[in-house]
Amino acid sequence: MSVEVRLDQGRLARFLRLRGGHIERRLARKTKRVADIARNEAPGRMGQFVDWHIEEGPSGLQGVITCDHPAARFVLDGTRPHIIRPRHAKALRFEVDGGVVYSAIVRHPGTRANNFLRRALRLGR
Repeated sequence: MSVEVRLDQGRLARFLRLRGGHIERRLARKTKRVADIARNEAPGRMGQFVDWHIEEGPSGLQGVITCDHPAARFVLDGTRPHIIRPRHAKALRFEVDGGVVYSAIVRHPGTRANNFLRRALRLGR
């Protein structure tokens, strides 16, 4: 599941539609800066899945930032409390306080939303 954010350069870029010029370089710098912030703000190793590029959109050049991590949507939106059951085994195995624990089900408390892409957009202005 891929998540993407688009940066639009504004009216001047829509009017000029310059590829390879000053506007594209400026948009690329800004897009790269926001993507770097998103990599740092992302939890765990999710930052390794953040990438960016410039493309021609319907209204001119756009900077696009994507996160291709399979759990990106769950991190951005959060999850409700839910039950986790084993799919290919009889029990789940995990470690608690250095000891190994087996369980047929786990009641996950859910996770709070962590919209690191929105935070990166706000910080990268």
